[in-house]
Amino acid sequence: MDLSLRQLEAYAAVARAAGFSEAARELRVSQSALSRTVQEIERLLRVRLLERTSRGVRRTPEGEELLAVAERLLAAHRAEMSRLGRFLEGETGTVTIATLPSVAAVLLPPVIAAFRARHPGIGVRVLDGMSDTALEAVARGRADMAIAVPARAIPGVRARPFVRDTFFAALPPDHPLTARRRLAWADFGGHPFIALGVDSSVRRLTDRAMAAAGVEVATTVEAGNVSTVGGLVAAGLGVSALPALVRVLMGFARIEHRPLDGPATARGIDLLVPDGATPTPAARRFLDLVEELPAADHPLPDDVEWARDLPRP
Repeated sequence: MDLSLRQLEAYAAVARAAGFSEAARELRVSQSALSRTVQEIERLLRVRLLERTSRGVRRTPEGEELLAVAERLLAAHRAEMSRLGRFLEGETGTVTIATLPSVAAVLLPPVIAAFRARHPGIGVRVLDGMSDTALEAVARGRADMAIAVPARAIPGVRARPFVRDTFFAALPPDHPLTARRRLAWADFGGHPFIALGVDSSVRRLTDRAMAAAGVEVATTVEAGNVSTVGGLVAAGLGVSALPALVRVLMGFARIEHRPLDGPATARGIDLLVPDGATPTPAARRFLDLVEELPAADHPLPDDVEWARDLPRP
């Protein structure tokens, strides 16, 4: 047997109304068409569903059972169609953002809080890791967008500048360089330097800045994350240079911060989305909010600035 939703709806209307005239008005069809539909259902099921009485129709036991089944199926159908409608309107769903740990911990929380206040029915999932991992998540469809530092163009991924954060010098509290109010990259010469791993976007930028300043440093320790770098600097094992967004992640460590010039170096963090793909309604809602942030002067940590006046992703 195979009854359509339209047939179930027609039968349920007749069964609830205990008559064809009221059900026909409800469904806006003729009584004769409604009668033919019920007869077809009875033919398919090989049972009598309704018995005519002087007051209309009465459900048989088989008719009672079909009404219960029909109402459950119709209610489930309405609920699922309503859920689909909310999803298509961007009221439900999940947004997945792949990003750097510093962005996930410092930049995104207030943005997500503002988004959730506006769209409480949409969930947010954050995948934090290295830039290459974030880019791969977008390229492979595991994330709706990435906020990262791309080292190269990725096929199928489109980027636009998002924010910039300026590098600062991280020093042990009793280090001789703390006597200066500002430092240049060349000032690191002759001092043990603590670097992030070669797969880090920060490492690529520090190496480039050192080369531009014509200075060579001795990398005494190499670490995989900025929290470790903070602890090593605080222990007096060397100096380091890091972008502004990571400063909060090193708050546990007793270190000194100094502005870093000559050359001034900033890390460009991009917003990346699948190229040519239509974002989900929920992701579109999040991208719409992100577009509003620079114009609304949404607050940023010190030495971090919005990239403004750029085309939509």
